Amino acid sequence: MKNHDIKAPSIQVLERSFALLDVLASYPDPVSLKVISEQTGLHPSTTHRILNDLTLGRFVDRPQPGSYRLGMRLLELGNLVKARLDVRDAALGPMRDLHKLTNQPVNLSMRQGDEIVYIERTYSERSGMQVVRAIGGRAPLHLTSVGKLFLAHDDPQRVRAYATRTGLAGHTRNSITELPVLERELQKVASQGTARDDEELELGVRCMAAGILDDQGRLVAGLSISAPADRLQEEWLVRLKATAAQISEALGYRASTSV
Repeated sequence: MKNHDIKAPSIQVLERSFALLDVLASYPDPVSLKVISEQTGLHPSTTHRILNDLTLGRFVDRPQPGSYRLGMRLLELGNLVKARLDVRDAALGPMRDLHKLTNQPVNLSMRQGDEIVYIERTYSERSGMQVVRAIGGRAPLHLTSVGKLFLAHDDPQRVRAYATRTGLAGHTRNSITELPVLERELQKVASQGTARDDEELELGVRCMAAGILDDQGRLVAGLSISAPADRLQEEWLVRLKATAAQISEALGYRASTSV
């Protein structure tokens, strides 16, 4: 009888999937179904069924019938995690400096699908502003300053596809909910290189954002300042752009690498 370890997965198939992945990770070459089954103590039919599901999700590859290895999806997810860690490490110091200047929340966000994900934030109680979006929180692209930066880097067809998928749902009376309005906004973002959120995600909160580029000149994250609507100061924009450029340089970006 197995102990009820509070750290063990609550769903048995997940526990078994983790065990299978651990076995595959311990071998440099493809592993046979028989070996995997023996190593995990699972019945061959159970092992085959779970591996088949993991193969469908690209977490496992089947280079030839009856043999398995870790799949490319794990590499993709690993690279995503690494990129987040790299950006966060490069951004923390400059973010703190920018926060000292503004005394307002400074946010680091990345795109994931049709949303941005908040991966770091510096703030203090003195800002007098409730921090609604916690680290790990998400928000629609078209309602946020950083999200608009990413949409402005998409081609028009992808922006239209985004609008169709999401319906451009709004959160406040200021939210952009019509494609032509969004397209005009994105043209302005592209020409200025910065983006704004004018109480579009939350009433009473305005934001300004600048992009962070990697060593290939790709937009990988956005840096934004959030403030009560009546406290956001235009002079912060110059420092915001300089801070985003500083982080980009730490990631290996040079102006000559941009496309």
